[in-house]
Amino acid sequence: MTTLDIYSDPICPWCYIGKSRLDAAMEIRPDHGFEISWHPFMLNPDMPPEGMDRRDYLEAKFGSQKAVVEAYLPVQKAATAGGLPIDLGRIGRTPSTLDAHRLIHWAGLEGRQSAVVSLLFRAYFAEGADIGARAILLAVAETAGMDGKVVARLLDSGADTDDIRAQDADVRGRGLRGVPAFVIAGQHVVAGAQEVPFWLQIIDELAGRA
Repeated sequence: MTTLDIYSDPICPWCYIGKSRLDAAMEIRPDHGFEISWHPFMLNPDMPPEGMDRRDYLEAKFGSQKAVVEAYLPVQKAATAGGLPIDLGRIGRTPSTLDAHRLIHWAGLEGRQSAVVSLLFRAYFAEGADIGARAILLAVAETAGMDGKVVARLLDSGADTDDIRAQDADVRGRGLRGVPAFVIAGQHVVAGAQEVPFWLQIIDELAGRA
């Protein structure tokens, strides 16, 4: 097995697209041999717990509605080209992803990380759900096969909040400025939403087929 550590945020559109491309490659090469672990990177580490209005957030970030449209046009094109469900117009709030990262962490203890990550991406980008909301996170957890009552207690307890923030700060301190970022076998860093042929080449090289 080859470790593949992925740094991502569930509100990052290129992380959503990057995962779909990696998934497509792994479907083509079911013997890919990757052992995947997801790690936190918060695009907005200072976002208040309740999040903020999506339009206000985007206009503050990009300066104008026109700039927002221009910034997201490549996202929409890439998602459409990959057959990936995305409906940016349905997103009403930009959430804090701290609790979503906590859920991803707990899912990792049960071997359900990739399922939870997929469900969070779909909830946010295809359904416009507020993935900072407790009810949405519980629904994601239960859909992925986790115990909703246990997850509810963990969310309410604040468990692992400091750890997620520390991991986010640590990876920033080591120079990570954007996601997605992939670390292959603990040493080779790949940045960005790579295309399917790239991942097929990597898989074949690791298997000695290239």
